[in-house]
Amino acid sequence: MDLGVSILANTFTTPWDLQTKKKNTNLSNNNVPKSFIWSLNDDIGEPKEKLDAPIIDLQGFIIGDETATKNAAQVIKNACSNHGFFQVINHGIDPKLLNEAYSNMDQFFKLPNTQKAKAAKVSGTLWGLSVAHADRLSTNLPWKETLSFPYRAKNDDDDDDDEESVVDYFTSVMGNEFEPMGMVYQKYCEEMHKLSLLITELLATSLGVKRSYYRDFYEDAHSIMRLNYYPPCDEPNLVLGTGPHCDPTSLTVLYQDEVEGLEVFVNNKWHAIEPRRDALVINIGDTLMAMTNGEYKSCLHRAVVNEKIERKTMAFFLCPKEHKVVTPPSEILVNNKQRKYPDFTWSQLVEFTQKHYRADANTLQAFTNWIWSKSPSNDAN
Repeated sequence: MDLGVSILANTFTTPWDLQTKKKNTNLSNNNVPKSFIWSLNDDIGEPKEKLDAPIIDLQGFIIGDETATKNAAQVIKNACSNHGFFQVINHGIDPKLLNEAYSNMDQFFKLPNTQKAKAAKVSGTLWGLSVAHADRLSTNLPWKETLSFPYRAKNDDDDDDDEESVVDYFTSVMGNEFEPMGMVYQKYCEEMHKLSLLITELLATSLGVKRSYYRDFYEDAHSIMRLNYYPPCDEPNLVLGTGPHCDPTSLTVLYQDEVEGLEVFVNNKWHAIEPRRDALVINIGDTLMAMTNGEYKSCLHRAVVNEKIERKTMAFFLCPKEHKVVTPPSEILVNNKQRKYPDFTWSQLVEFTQKHYRADANTLQAFTNWIWSKSPSNDAN
């Protein structure tokens, strides 16, 4: 039995339950299991400078204001050329939906472990409940639980009527009584998908390419929705909620609560992104970086945990349909600009990150080398 499943199979053996048991019974001075302790050169707990992640008001863009669109595109260009992080406000997402989706996380993560175990992630797949990613990792484990499930967007030409919806996922895995929860996250994913497509239009505008290039590519996206729960930790300076990594996906739309935790590595030091209730945090992932031929950055980031307070976030990862070919638009490659990355499919990158490589700052380059090693004739010119 792997660690993730064994953790869920018992009443108090999650690390966060175990630290409480140790503390209450004086079994150990160290309440953190060794597999969760990170060996880092910097002090995780040091106060961090705030990252200049610009706040973009989307209202003007949404209503078609050309001046507002031009200004927003320029701000995005500056941010994405530097570190790939920005925030959006007046994004059109109903605050009631955000609050309902956020509150439903408690309903799931506070379930008894025996009930949550119904959704336990099967090794080699993307979907399900993961405790510290222990189904595929054994050291430097993240101090968190995640629930990941698929969102399949459909366009008018989509014939896959039998594809599983978010509601189907929750009812098939957890039971029919979880249909209302599934309906909340179905609506949430639909709204995140619409917002993501709007942002791809702004990204295209900022790059000077056809405005619909990225939108058309992601119209029928097969994306990932992930709920993150970071419990308090008695010794937060020893652990990380999420280790340093770049997202291998295309675009991340993050809703975070008021508890700080997201940190971004810029100019050789870690910076904090201060939570703002009316904002969604956006960052570029490796796949979209490849689709800009490296002009926009997929930035290293991590999550730290708190000694007293739990932290919860919702991350929507825009991803292309599995077998679509990821390639930059021709406008970016004018003047004989050399290709930095080969063409690839999202399914190839998923295979690489799930079976061969733990996502970090060098995922895209390592993946590029892996693709070239498998296909010597596939050059980047």
